[in-house]
Amino acid sequence: MAELHKRTQNNCRQKSALARSVFQGSQRRARQGAPRAERPAHAHRARSGAGAAALAEQRQQQRPGQRQCRGGSGAGAPVGLCLCLLCGLPAAGKSSLARALRRRLPEHPGWACALLTYDELIPPEASGPGWKRSRRELLQCLEGLLRALLRGAPLPGPDEPGWERFLRCCRRQGLLEPAQGPRPLCLLLDDNFYYQSMRYELYQLARKYSLGFCQLFLECPLECCLQRNCLRSDPVPEQTIHLMASKIEMPDLKKNTWEQNSLILRSSDYISEDNEQIINLLATALENPVRPNEEDTEQKEADRAICAASAVHQADQTCRRVISQAMKDARDKNILPVEMKSLAEELNKLKAEFLEDLRQGKTLKTQNSDPVTSAISSFQHEATSVVNKYILK
Repeated sequence: MAELHKRTQNNCRQKSALARSVFQGSQRRARQGAPRAERPAHAHRARSGAGAAALAEQRQQQRPGQRQCRGGSGAGAPVGLCLCLLCGLPAAGKSSLARALRRRLPEHPGWACALLTYDELIPPEASGPGWKRSRRELLQCLEGLLRALLRGAPLPGPDEPGWERFLRCCRRQGLLEPAQGPRPLCLLLDDNFYYQSMRYELYQLARKYSLGFCQLFLECPLECCLQRNCLRSDPVPEQTIHLMASKIEMPDLKKNTWEQNSLILRSSDYISEDNEQIINLLATALENPVRPNEEDTEQKEADRAICAASAVHQADQTCRRVISQAMKDARDKNILPVEMKSLAEELNKLKAEFLEDLRQGKTLKTQNSDPVTSAISSFQHEATSVVNKYILK
C-alpha cells in the first residue's frame, strides 16, 4: 500500500509539472508574439493547478470581444466566471475551506477569486419572513454585480435593499478594483444551502448569464458538527443544527441533471485546498458554462420537483394540525393516557402513509380539487374514523 501511495504521488507531481510547463510555455510565446504550438494530445488531462488555468484561458481566447467589457466599477471583465456553492451543515468546515481556497486559487492555478459569505451579508437580526426577504435581496445584489462585471452595466444605487452591506464585502474581496490582466474569476458562495431550491435559484442565475456553476457539499456527521460548534466563539444554537440536519437535501446527481457538476466531500477529516478533485471541479465549471437556451427540460424537471416538495410540505403542515385537533378532542373525552399514546402513534403512521402516497403521486385527484386537497380531505376522514374508534369504545 505504501508503494502504491508513493507511486500515485509521483504521478500527480509529474502531471502538475507537465501542466505547469504547458501553461508557462504558452504565456512565454504570447509575450514574444510567437505562433502558438499545437497543444499535446494529453494536455487536457492535466486539469489541476496551472494546467487548468491554461485550459480555461485557451477556451476564453476563442470568445471574441469578451475581454473588452467593463463593469460599472471600472473592473475588467473576467475571461471566465464560475459560481461555486459551498454547502453543508453549520460547522461542517465550509468557511475554513472557502477561506483557504480564497488564498490559494490566485496563487495556483492563478485565478481571480472572491468569497461571499452569507452570514456576513444577511443582517443577524433577520428571521422568519425578514430572513427570506434578505436572501432575495442578496440574490438581486449578486445579479447587479454580475451585470456590471459581464455587461458593463452601472452598479445598483444605495437605495437598493442590502446593497451597501454587499458593496462593502465586494470591496474587501477586491471585486471592484481594476483586474490584473484577464483571468478567470471564481466566486465562492459560502452558505448552508440546505434546500435544493436555494441552490437552484443560483443555478438559474448562472444559466441566465452563461456562467460556470458547481457545488461543493461538505458531508459531516451531526455529532462532529455539534462538537465543532461548541468550540466557536459565537456558536449556532444546537436546536438550529438539529433542525437543519433533518431537512438538508444533498445534491442528487442522478435525479437532477443541473447538479451534475457537484462534489461531495467527507469533511469530518481534513480537506486540503490543494485537493485535485476540487481544482478539477472548478476548472470543469469554468470550461463548460451553462448554456441559457438548452436547459428548458432541466428547468421543468427541477420546477416540478420543487413544486412537489412544496405540496408535500403543505400537506404535512395541515395533517399536523388535524392530528393536534384530534388529540385535543380525544383528551376532552377523557381517553386514558395509554390509549392516547396508541392514538397518537396510529395517527402519525396514517399521516406518514398519506404523505408517501402524495410523494409517489398515488393520491387520486377528484373532479374539483388538486391532489393536495384530495389527500388532506381523505386524511381528515380517516383520522376522524380512528379517533371515533377510541372515543366510542
